[in-house]
Amino acid sequence: MSRFLPVICVVVLGCSFASHGDTSSARNDRGESRAVSAEGTPDQRPDSIPIAEPGVGSRHGTAGCSITLTDVTDATGIEFQHTDGSSGARYIMETVASGVATFDYDRDGLIDIYFLNGAPLRGADSSAHPRNRLYRNLGGFRFVDVTRQAGVGDEGYGLGVAVGDYDADGFPDLYISNFGPNVLYRNNGDGTFDNTTRQAAVAAGDDTKVGAGTCFLDADRDGDLDLFVSNYLKFTYADHLTNFCRGFPIYAGPENFDALPSRLFFNNGDGTFADVSDRLHVETAWGKGMGIVCADYDNDGDTDIMVGNDGRPGNFLLRNDGTGEFDEVGGISGMAYDAAGFALGSMGVACGDYDNDGDLDFFMSNFQGQSCVLFRNLGGGIFQEVARETGAGQGSFNHVTWGCGLVDLDNDGFRDIFYARGHLLDNVDEFDDTTSYKATPVVLKNTGHGTFIDVSPLAGTGLTRKSVGRGVAFDDLDNDGRIDVVILNSRRVPTIIRNECLTGYHWIEIRLHGTRNRDGVGAHVKITVGKTTQMTEVHSGQGYQSHFGTRLYFGLGEDEHIDTIEVDWIGGRKTMVHDIKADRIINISE
Repeated sequence: MSRFLPVICVVVLGCSFASHGDTSSARNDRGESRAVSAEGTPDQRPDSIPIAEPGVGSRHGTAGCSITLTDVTDATGIEFQHTDGSSGARYIMETVASGVATFDYDRDGLIDIYFLNGAPLRGADSSAHPRNRLYRNLGGFRFVDVTRQAGVGDEGYGLGVAVGDYDADGFPDLYISNFGPNVLYRNNGDGTFDNTTRQAAVAAGDDTKVGAGTCFLDADRDGDLDLFVSNYLKFTYADHLTNFCRGFPIYAGPENFDALPSRLFFNNGDGTFADVSDRLHVETAWGKGMGIVCADYDNDGDTDIMVGNDGRPGNFLLRNDGTGEFDEVGGISGMAYDAAGFALGSMGVACGDYDNDGDLDFFMSNFQGQSCVLFRNLGGGIFQEVARETGAGQGSFNHVTWGCGLVDLDNDGFRDIFYARGHLLDNVDEFDDTTSYKATPVVLKNTGHGTFIDVSPLAGTGLTRKSVGRGVAFDDLDNDGRIDVVILNSRRVPTIIRNECLTGYHWIEIRLHGTRNRDGVGAHVKITVGKTTQMTEVHSGQGYQSHFGTRLYFGLGEDEHIDTIEVDWIGGRKTMVHDIKADRIINISE
């Protein structure tokens, strides 16, 4: 976040501070297997997957908008309170906390929520013991805190999180990126977890490491989930400093601290990992990672890594050669910078095929004075930054933007954009009237013609609460075929948003069952309805240092059945399923 020192500056009421993303560094280089499917209805629930009735009714929600999102936080039973451990000293890690994960930890068919939390920093009240919290989904948008029983109440300073079944036992495990050593929790399958960080050898740093986004992926296509860990910077209390703007204290930017390299761990298949970070080939270009996602952007059957770096040297796109060796191609692909050639703040990154052309695109949130950006995949490993012409940057320029997603909120078959806003300066309202510390989220509806329109004022009470958003997760929390939203708010309670869209459009949700890669992480899934095809991918870790979407989701518009579902698994196998009815959750096995 080269955001406050006078390099290339944003001028705010006579006070200059560098933008988040150092623009002074801008450059212009730019086997087929048999399928087993299980279908669910309200009366027949395979694998204990509870399914609600599909939404019916008018195809227009509030005030003519097809997207209706309702704030139901107060009725959920969730009492989590986030802390960034602040004492008034303004340590830099306070600005980047924290992510959130949605996943079905107990395999009962309902998506649960795991909130990361901070910890007391020097000078803060050390008698408090904030910890991460796991909330079990009881159905009907009711949740219960099971942190103590589950044993996942890490008291470290939580920043990023990913979920993946690293030991292939059928139950999802948790990896947490901290300020300080990271933590791996192994799911025992009985509702409890064990801390296996030491045995697995994946702490990935010491007390000076400020972590960031993290992902599981099968980098070498051997069936076992490997682990990628990005880092933000190195911090010691001796290095701390406070900057000032017009007499007001503000956080120092990341340019004041040393970078740390990302780490890659290969899964040994016996519960341990080996550090093979030399395979990343970015030793001489360390970035300050924030949001990341692992995705096969070039459709060559292996998983690549996109790292959103905070400022110089621009974003990394690590291209996999198919064996788990990576080359950095951010500049030549067009992903390193925005359309003007500037390095960005690169808070969160979302991945999805917004224009249904069969290639994965990337949406990225940014710092104040930088619009959100959209990288359209042109094929052939080349991207074009198209935020201005598509309208994907609306509502973002004057704000700091964080957790984000490319998700179909109204089931029309086109992925919309959702992102959270909230400044990192808690006193910014005192000296900058162009922005605000608290802000509302934004929803940009996909028109289906390559553009987006801002429908936030019409999209319901879920978009009206001002807060300080950070991590955001998107999943169907009540199994009604509509994607709901969870926002972790800095220093506050979260926001839980129920999707009450009444378009009457149809949908399908797909849970993959791999042989060793049990959730099919990295698999590409295509659905074909007539002449229309949609494609998505299973990700482990995405958005702003968060995790969501292990269960894949497609809106179908008015179509009541799917002609073909095609799964391309990591490793080369293919599964085909034909003639599937809409409005249900199905399982597809490798």
